[in-house]
Amino acid sequence: MPDLTKPRGNRWIPYAGLLVLFWGVWGAFSGTPTSLYDYPNEMVYILWAVTMIIPAAFAMRGQKLDRRPVAALYGLIVGLTGAGGQLVLFKALTIGPAYLIFPLISISPAITVLMAVAILRERIRPLATVGVVAALASIVLFSISSGSGDAATGPWLILALIVMIAWGVQAYYMKKAATVGVNDATTFVWMTISGLLLVPVAWFMMGEFPSHAPWQAPALTLGTQLLNAVGALFLVMALSRGKATIVAPVTNALAPVLTIILSLIVYQTLPSVYGFIGIVLAIGGSTLMVYADESGPATEVTGDVGAAVHSDRS
Repeated sequence: MPDLTKPRGNRWIPYAGLLVLFWGVWGAFSGTPTSLYDYPNEMVYILWAVTMIIPAAFAMRGQKLDRRPVAALYGLIVGLTGAGGQLVLFKALTIGPAYLIFPLISISPAITVLMAVAILRERIRPLATVGVVAALASIVLFSISSGSGDAATGPWLILALIVMIAWGVQAYYMKKAATVGVNDATTFVWMTISGLLLVPVAWFMMGEFPSHAPWQAPALTLGTQLLNAVGALFLVMALSRGKATIVAPVTNALAPVLTIILSLIVYQTLPSVYGFIGIVLAIGGSTLMVYADESGPATEVTGDVGAAVHSDRS
């Protein structure tokens, strides 16, 4: 079990960078199987759950599974909120407008930040606060940059709120698990188990196996979702080493920047005015948060479970 009372340096930054790389590339190509081959979203979920096994096996190399009940509890919360949120999102997209659903869900880091401040007592330096606000604004701008049309009405709003809260809670409990000494591998293994447990639900929602799909559809899905799965492992590793109030907004703001850049190169599409402003806010806000985190004094924060963690270098 790691000693969480010792400063750990800005070790979260490389993992956050890798997360942005993997999720940025995944974001640029994740919709290709559906757009090209009409591959069901539920099937995408099933293959994603399978790909989670690969980084989970890699993470367990040289690590021991934490068998404490608290490790299982936090692991299942993280896994079920993440995977369950994905399934609820599929349902919401069938009855509501994506251009309104995704901006709402994108505010999930705000939930993480509020919980980290209120429960883990993480402190945010004034400069970092400006960065958090800028990053959250950029996430919304990225999501609405291609939206148009009239708003639809219906239960999609409630479902979107459920996803937003679930994913915000998920990131918080990733950090929470680290504060009680749960290693990254254990948390990710429970995430993998949770994702696989919901595969029958996804299959039921799908209705029938997409036998009409060409082999390129599952092959492309496996490739893109492996990027998603590996990125999720880097998220766990970044949150265990850094403050949730910094990591969540930074990663959620910068990944779309890379996605837009790749889309510009591959698909020859220019970002809208909203997208351009979002890029500026994401880079500027993330820079402010990282600078504030690096220049901050070494202080301790204590979670409500009594585990001491390093405030700026946890």
